Amino acid sequence: MSTLKVGAIRGVSASSDAVTVANDGTCTANITNNLSNRNLIINGAMQVAQRATSSTSSGYYTVDRFQVNYSGTDEAPTQAQVDVASGTSPYTSGFRKALKITNGNQTSGAGADDYIRIIHFLEAQNVAQSGWNYVSSSSNVTLSFWVKSSVAQNFYGFLLTNDGTAYSYPFETGSLSADTWTKITKTISGNSNLTVNNDNGTGLEFQITPFYGTNKTGSVSLNAWGAFSTSARTPDYTSTWYTTNDATFELTGVQLEVGSVATDFEHRSFAEELALCQRYFFAIPYGSSSNNTQFISSIDAFAVSTSEIRAQVHFPVPMRSNASYTGSSTNIEYNSSNNSDHFNASGLADYLSITGENAYGMSLRKTSAASIDAGTSGHFIFRATGGFLQFSAEL
Repeated sequence: MSTLKVGAIRGVSASSDAVTVANDGTCTANITNNLSNRNLIINGAMQVAQRATSSTSSGYYTVDRFQVNYSGTDEAPTQAQVDVASGTSPYTSGFRKALKITNGNQTSGAGADDYIRIIHFLEAQNVAQSGWNYVSSSSNVTLSFWVKSSVAQNFYGFLLTNDGTAYSYPFETGSLSADTWTKITKTISGNSNLTVNNDNGTGLEFQITPFYGTNKTGSVSLNAWGAFSTSARTPDYTSTWYTTNDATFELTGVQLEVGSVATDFEHRSFAEELALCQRYFFAIPYGSSSNNTQFISSIDAFAVSTSEIRAQVHFPVPMRSNASYTGSSTNIEYNSSNNSDHFNASGLADYLSITGENAYGMSLRKTSAASIDAGTSGHFIFRATGGFLQFSAEL
């Protein structure tokens, strides 16, 4: 909240959702404490999808920082990064991508343990240092997002703290019209029971859920903080969306900001959003060229002996914590300045990772390699579509 003296204009007063002008000319602006970097959600416009643009797996598999989980389904739902159609309200507001769930065919109906949900985890120190006095009922954050369902129905979501005793703030979308984008806005006050640590763990969770079975729903007060219960996360769900074959649910424009007013979405450039995502996940993918002999994606390496190769991967930004990595090593080969040092590097293994929050890179090694010349330099390259190395420090 900011107060600005704009000059006394006696007898004149005005107000809006964001600004109040008193008779003495005092202007009170109800705005966030900073106009840039105000959105605590990373990749809320769904621009970045480092892993893939479509998947039927559960977890982080498409849009960065948004995890799609499911359990108990008869057919695996599909999560995908999709285009926002031109002419729609999100499109005219600058949104071009959305996260879409297609629920498949749930032939056995809505089971008590079934669920499909979307989760975004916020790093605790980002929340603690945001300017939101989360223990004060007079301090607010405002959540806003665009949502669309192919089935007319009410849906639920919640904010959830993870430190100390877990508390949740359940809310509803209200009945959505089928195949129509709707903007949802919720202003949420702090609560004296909340705990958010100033560290790199999970401090807050945003969840929007197309369906929860009855083992996870129950008597819940909406629009109020309460102790979190895994058996009563939201009120009971109407099962229409879940039991409608290939029903869809789309989400974009997710913003969480300090203050009691939803400001226009903070559109960040793709490069900015990618760098923010790479604190949590970084991928070196396969890359090809026209003659199929040179490849864009590679890692510099050197031979420390006649049977061992080491490579250093430098992350583009410091990762949240000590990263783990996976890779399709069968699609990786080692080439060196000695043309005879060329072999498949299946079994590329983790050699050393830099510990601590400021994880700037990782050393990898290949042991029991074919006979190579010690001291030669070279690189690991991807020789087949699908080759990759992935480094994750996700919450």
